[in-house]
Amino acid sequence: MPLQPVILSGGSGTRLWPLSREAYPKQFLPLVSSYTMLQETVRRLDGLAQEHPRQAIEILPPLVVCNEAHRFLVAEQFRVLGGASPTILLESVGRNTAPALTLAALQAVNTGADPVLLVMPADHTLSDGQEFRRVIMRGHTQASTGAVVTFGIVPDKPETGYGYLHRGAPQDADGEVYILDGFREKPDRATAEGYLASADYYWNSGIFMLRAGVWLGLIEQWAPAIAAACRAAFTRATRDGDFVRLGSQALCDCPSDSIDYAVMERIIGQPGQPPALVLPLAVGWSDLGAWSSLWEVRERDASGNVLDGDAYVHDAHNNLLIAQHRMVAAVGVDDLVVVETPDAVLVVSRARAQDVKAVTQYLKEQQRCEFRQHRRCHRPWGSYEPIDAGQRYQVKRLSVAPRHSLSLQMHHHRAEHWIVVSGTARVTCNDRVFLLTENESTYIPVGARHRLENPGAIPLEIIEVQSGSYLGGADIVRFEDAYSRGSED
Repeated sequence: MPLQPVILSGGSGTRLWPLSREAYPKQFLPLVSSYTMLQETVRRLDGLAQEHPRQAIEILPPLVVCNEAHRFLVAEQFRVLGGASPTILLESVGRNTAPALTLAALQAVNTGADPVLLVMPADHTLSDGQEFRRVIMRGHTQASTGAVVTFGIVPDKPETGYGYLHRGAPQDADGEVYILDGFREKPDRATAEGYLASADYYWNSGIFMLRAGVWLGLIEQWAPAIAAACRAAFTRATRDGDFVRLGSQALCDCPSDSIDYAVMERIIGQPGQPPALVLPLAVGWSDLGAWSSLWEVRERDASGNVLDGDAYVHDAHNNLLIAQHRMVAAVGVDDLVVVETPDAVLVVSRARAQDVKAVTQYLKEQQRCEFRQHRRCHRPWGSYEPIDAGQRYQVKRLSVAPRHSLSLQMHHHRAEHWIVVSGTARVTCNDRVFLLTENESTYIPVGARHRLENPGAIPLEIIEVQSGSYLGGADIVRFEDAYSRGSED
């Protein structure tokens, strides 16, 4: 039976602020390797056919469920990775994992098949991919027969930040498949220590395997309001290349609930329901839910420090230092997290890393831009970064990816100067189309229809100087756009 990877990429990762932000959350960041967490999730199945030739199964191109605002980030990260193009389901609003899985299952059966869905969050990490794939093959065997399979992480400490799974009786001679006896909420320290000592409890990984048709039947039975709203959103969906734009109003009307609460907890031990099973995973897993988790999984020096970027320590121990924009030095301090970005610096005790949410809550309440986006703003054509701003002017650095272009547009209130720093620019200004190379510049007057393109094979770097009475994104009048956007911001 075919295996359909389903990647849930709706998380915001606010506890990893200031690296992770609403517009560019942690799944799009390379936190543990040169690949981003989303790319690592996709790569997790690489080698499955070679390692298990006798159990060869067809692996279908991934289904990704993500926020509509992140669609170009997802598409670009898959493009860089290569391989099969995914189908990307776009949610106008997040409604938790149960609706996301329902939408993915509807897409899967829409092709006329009933594949086994492997549901994976996009923002987790693990170190033993080969063992992961081996256990996934065991799970595929169980899910193919109609079982609902989840995977429990074998705990190595009394963690209070995770929910737990309780295993029941073994279902095979190897002790690798167990009846799922129940879910447990995040415990206090004493309870977590008891869970660890008993060996009958696992961390809840949020990874599931089951056939698409099985899930649709379960969600219809146990959460009919979610099922109805998702069917309405899917019926009203429109296709835009690899993107499937789901019906917005139906999603807004959909109840928000998790896979665990909506279905899994309700079917355990119930007659007439598919068997609920748990398979243990010992693969060096982490959900990177806080800076302390990143310190645990990254390579440390002899003094226990994790240093990333231009960072220096002296007589300091067990710290995590990340420097993105300038040098960071720590002297005579222990057990700290220091994260420096171009527009924010975080200093927190590793023991209090979960409390970073207080900072993000404050920023959100104050409507500060540091909550939503980084200083560098990503666009489907590349990125831009503000350099300076004042009354009636602002300066930006633009980076246009090879063979990409900005929209054909005009402004009622601002003029622009473009200076090429590196690369080659193709410029449209009203009826003129011409090339600019390094150290050349041009002027775009108020009201001119204009477009900036990169026809070359290397990134185009531009300094843009804007001047005028209004410089906001609302002054963009777009005539043509390769990315079907409504506005630049």
